[in-house]
Amino acid sequence: MERIDQRKENEMRVIELRKDFAPNAVASVLSCFGNTKVICAVTVEEERPHWMKVQGVPGGWLTAEYSMLPYSTRDRKKRASGGKVDGRSVEIQRLIGRSLRAVVDLEALGERTVWVDCDVLAADGGTRTASITGAAAALHLAFDRLVAQGVWEVNPMKQLVAAVSVGKLNGQPLLDLCYVEDRDAEVDMNVVMTEHGEFVEVQGSGEEAVFTADEMAQMLALAQKGVQELLAAQRNILA
Repeated sequence: MERIDQRKENEMRVIELRKDFAPNAVASVLSCFGNTKVICAVTVEEERPHWMKVQGVPGGWLTAEYSMLPYSTRDRKKRASGGKVDGRSVEIQRLIGRSLRAVVDLEALGERTVWVDCDVLAADGGTRTASITGAAAALHLAFDRLVAQGVWEVNPMKQLVAAVSVGKLNGQPLLDLCYVEDRDAEVDMNVVMTEHGEFVEVQGSGEEAVFTADEMAQMLALAQKGVQELLAAQRNILA
């Protein structure tokens, strides 16, 4: 099957992670999956959520926010107003937060809140996977800098995490779907994995279609290949 951008079925788009894109953040990464571009920035507040104090939960908190800028899509996307976030954005930012908390020692944060903001500059499919991958790199970089400043003795991030999309289009399993492929896919799946090869989350569904166990195994194998390439890109900018 010939893909719209002439990639092979198991080939990622061009991946670029560029650090320190937002100068006022503790750390930031511009995460590019082909034409999808997301700014991932980390800031830290010296207080933690009220609910943690009330419930007596030790340590700190890590949370994420996700938004698509009005010019990120071909047709202008309305800017969120009055603090209202659409359901899709809420679901994605919860996924980003879960993915990062899975690899961070929250107790080691102390009484702090770590914010990870993911803002989509350009959307061509895979904005949530580009967000998670860029955010993880930015978070590790931010923690390294805070260790150097004496905030912690050890980086609270236990391992890296990355995410990639896979799917089935015209019966063919594909890696890292662009927008047109994602739009037309019979099956769409997002896979989040740690650098130790563990799954954090697998989101998959048939779009008016079904898939077999063998097809799911093929898609997960593609995802594992893609995640390894993303982890290599993360390590490259953290080196």
